[in-house]
Parts: sequence; structure tokens; C-alpha cells
Amino acid sequence: MDWDLTSYFPEFGGSEMIEFRDALERDVDELLDRASGLSDLDDQNQDAWESLYLDVEEFATRYSHYGSYLGCLTAADASNEAYQVAESAFSQLGAVTAKVNAEMLRGIRSTDDDAFAEFCARERLASASYVLKRDRQDARFMMSTDREALAADLGVDGISAWGRLYDTISGKLEFDITYPDGRTERLPISQRRSLMEQSDRDIRRAAFEGGNTAWSTVEDVAAAALNAISGTRLTLYRYREIPHFLERALFDSAITKKTLDAMFDAIAAHREQPRKAIALKAKAMGEPGIAWYDMGAPMPFREIEVFDWDRACELVTRAFTAAYPDLGDFTQSMFDRNWIDWGPREGKRPGGFCTGSLLTRESRIFMTYNEAMGDMRTLAHEAGHAFHSYVMRDLRPFARGYPMTLAESASTFGEMILTEGIVSDPSVPDTQKALMLDAEVGHGAIFLLDIPTRFEFERALYEQREEGELTVTRLKDLMVETQKRVFGDVLVEGGEDPYFWASKLHFYITGVSFYNFPYTFGFLLSRGLFARFKQEGPDFLPRYEEFLRLTGSDTSEGVARSSIDVDLEQPNFWSDAITSLEEPMAQLEALLPKTLNAAPFARASGAGESAERNLGER
Repeated sequence: MDWDLTSYFPEFGGSEMIEFRDALERDVDELLDRASGLSDLDDQNQDAWESLYLDVEEFATRYSHYGSYLGCLTAADASNEAYQVAESAFSQLGAVTAKVNAEMLRGIRSTDDDAFAEFCARERLASASYVLKRDRQDARFMMSTDREALAADLGVDGISAWGRLYDTISGKLEFDITYPDGRTERLPISQRRSLMEQSDRDIRRAAFEGGNTAWSTVEDVAAAALNAISGTRLTLYRYREIPHFLERALFDSAITKKTLDAMFDAIAAHREQPRKAIALKAKAMGEPGIAWYDMGAPMPFREIEVFDWDRACELVTRAFTAAYPDLGDFTQSMFDRNWIDWGPREGKRPGGFCTGSLLTRESRIFMTYNEAMGDMRTLAHEAGHAFHSYVMRDLRPFARGYPMTLAESASTFGEMILTEGIVSDPSVPDTQKALMLDAEVGHGAIFLLDIPTRFEFERALYEQREEGELTVTRLKDLMVETQKRVFGDVLVEGGEDPYFWASKLHFYITGVSFYNFPYTFGFLLSRGLFARFKQEGPDFLPRYEEFLRLTGSDTSEGVARSSIDVDLEQPNFWSDAITSLEEPMAQLEALLPKTLNAAPFARASGAGESAERNLGER
């Protein structure tokens, strides 16, 4: 591993880790005894409930520390059975923690409004009143405590086990790729994404086809896991009397249905904007449209500089420092302290994430760097997450938990600073600027087409899962149908990815459903934030940091209203954010004649002339 995890524990399985784990197990049992022994909150027992809440907050701090540590280990080495055993045991600890939570929700569910208001106003709880009020809202969705306890116990060997199974098979999965020169290589599936962002289309196609061949060997397992995860959720929703499967996702995201509809209405109204971006890419490649493996590909520039890890770190830090010195200093400190596991290797899970400990107030970044532009953007993205946590480091633990909708704003804000820094740097060659703008415009297409595809697929999955299990064939057909509908004719016939439901980790995350639309939400919200930053300059940064600090203390609508004075329930904000992509697209188009390889245009003027003309008309 590249990162230093010794601030968590000196060694895995050492005495400090074992003692820490044992203390968690003892303390959670004691908390459960106390919570189950308390009568519902009223005027007479507020001291006891306050003491319980404060002790649960302290426990949650240590719980996050241990869970983050195990998450780092199992992601970095998915084949390590000792790590898997520890993570499985942690799931059992999580089941008891869920029981404590159920008892606490029970205690405030039927509390008199006046008594609850008095409880929230207590001196040691007032700064966590938003969390307490959300708990009371959450209590609407709970079954009896006996049933919640049973659901928690069954979840260890049920829904959570299916998620762990998927993590294991995806971490161990390998695929064969045959390069254009005939050379064949077997690689871990975690390296497939970067290969699908290479400039050579034959390599992208080979990685795509080889990867899907590998996924086809585990398609039945993946389908069983997806059916089990979605089916378990629907069953629990029914017993919890949740009226619609989206209700839980909306609550977890701290947004209203009106806000979600406003965002997707704006996206539907402006769908031609991202389609134009894809058409521009296809035209540059001399193709009538794109295939799925072209989504993250760079345009065919004349000279593309390959950045090693040190160079990528330098570029990210320099861009951050020029625009936002505090962000640059923080990012450099992460490099200096080895907080990032970046190297490609066997047994490493695909994807990237930022995790952290409420106890040490430190973050760690997991990613695989394969010298692609997308990898450098991933670094900036995850650094944004880590900075978000850093800004909130002095807040109480109850005020540091924020929803994905707001989390993804900070990460995408980091990506935009990186793009702006490289494009505005006079020392950077035009080709490198065009490459970054290509990534910026391409990400717009991903957030406005790819992510909505995932959302629509998952929504249809849950609708159909209510009628019974979906077969592998149906899952593939549903994915292809959705991709065609959202992308339109810029996605060439036969260029769909029928196994995207299997290869996308997000569908198998058991702690949260609809792990998709918050990305688009955060992308567009961050564009609104960044537009204010460009208008106001450094004077905006204190407001931005206030935005970040508020993310655990209000709804998404409330945070946006109080920090940047916008109404997220109206489509106008979302429309303006989408149309802001016109500027980087215009900058990219201006650079293309100077930076593109001439060959694609030569092909387009010949046999592909009609395709180019149609793209221009579109």
C-alpha cells in the first residue's frame, strides 16, 4: 500500500487494534442496554436521554475510526482473507449499532412536541438540534424495535453479505486484453477504466470487450446480488410503511422531491447540450457517434503528455494554490503525510473514494493512478472531499455528517479549480489545455447523460423488482434500453454497454440506495458555487467554507439558501448551471483546429462525410 495508516493503528491485528475493537463491542452492548431500558422521552427523563445521546456521539466517533481503517485495508487488498474476516465482524458490530439507533428512534418517535423542543434546546444538544430533528423524521420509517433488531441481525448475513460478496468478486476479477500489436495481458479489473480513457480507440475497445467477457463469467452472481439487495430493501420499505422506494433516498440526500424533479426537468430540457458535447467528440474521432467505451476517452490530439504520479501531484497542487491557497496547502500536506493509496496492483478494488476518521480528524484517499487525465481529475475530486472534512474538523461529530448531495459539491469544485488553473496558465501548452477542457466538457456529458442513465435504470429496476426477480437477460436489456433513450442517436447502434449494471459498484452499495443522482446534483451545485467564485474572487471563499461547514446542520435547500441565496426547488438554478458548460465547450472548440490530429477530419471528409454533416446539423 502507498498510504500510511499507522495513525489509525500501529499494525493490523496488533494489541492496540484488538483493545480498541473489544472496547467498541463492550460499549455498544452497554449502550443498547441503556437505550432499551429507557422509557420514551418526556419531561421527566431528559437527563438520562441527553447522557445517552452524548455517549452515542462519542461511540460513533470511535466507530467511524475503526470502520474507516477496515475499509482502507479491504479496498487496498481485496484478496486478504484476514481483512475480510475483520470486516465481516465489523458488520456484526454494525448490527448492534443499528439496534441502538432503533431504540433511540423509538424513544423520540411519540414524544410530545413541547418536550422534544425542550430537549433539543438543552445546552449540550443545541448545536446538534438538526440531527435530532432528522432522527425524529427518520423515526417515521421504523418498524417495532423487535422487528428492527431482527432486520439488523439478518442484514449481517443478508443484504450486507451480498454487498461484501460483490466487493470480493470485483476485487479478485481479472480480464484479458489483447492490444493492437497482438500482445495479450491479464490485468485486474480495477485497471480497466483507465484503459478505457486511453487515446487509442483500439485499446479502449479491447479493454471494454475483455472486461465484459470477464463480467459475463460472474453475471449470475452479480444478478443474484443485485436482486437480493433491491429485494431486501423493498421488503423492509413495505414493513416500514415507506410509501415509495425513492422516499428513503430523498431523505438520505436531505432534499425534497420538488428539488429532485426541478433538477431532472432542467436536465431533460437541456439534454441537447451534453449531446452536442458527445457529437463534437465523435466528429473529432471521425466517427458517426460514440460507443460506451468512448465516454471517457480524450480527443485525438497531436501530442498528449503522459503525467507520472509526481507530475500529477505537482499540477494539482499548483492549480489549487493559485486559486485557493488554503486548499493547495492542505493538498500538499496530504502528499507529505502519505494519505493516498494510488498505485496500480493486483487485488486492489476498482474505483476511488475518500474516507476519514472522526477521532483523528484525518482523511485517506483511495484511487488507482494509471497516468490518464481522468485519474488526475479523480485526485482533485477526492482532495475536495478531504478538504471538506478538514474545514469541518472542529465541529462536533453530530454536525459533521453530511449527505451525498452536498458532499459531491466540494469534490467537483476541486475538479473545476484544477481545470481553471491549467487552462489559465500561460506556460501550459495548448494541447494540454484542450485535453483538460475535453475532460471538463466530457464530465458534463457524464453527469448529464451517464448519471441520469444510472438513475433511470435503478428506478426501473426497483419498479420491476416489486413484481419479482430480474434475470440476467432482462438486466442487460433494461440497461441497453435506458442508455439508448437517454443518449439518443449520439450513441451508435451496438455501442451500448449491456453489463454496466454488473460492473458499476454503485448499484451494490448496501448502505444507501440510488448512489447516482447526488453526483449530478453536486456537479451542478458546484458549478453554481464556482460561478460565484469567478465573479467575486477570493472574497467568496469564506462563504464557500461556510457552505461546507453548514452541510451537516441543514437540508440541502437550507444550506444553499443561507450560504449562496438560491432556491433549489426552482429549475432556473439548474438550467443556469447546465448552460454554464457552454463556455468551456466554446474554449475547447477554439483550440481544436490547433491541437487535433488531422487524420480524423480527413476520414470525415471522405467516407464519413454524411456523418459529419449530420453531426453539424444536430
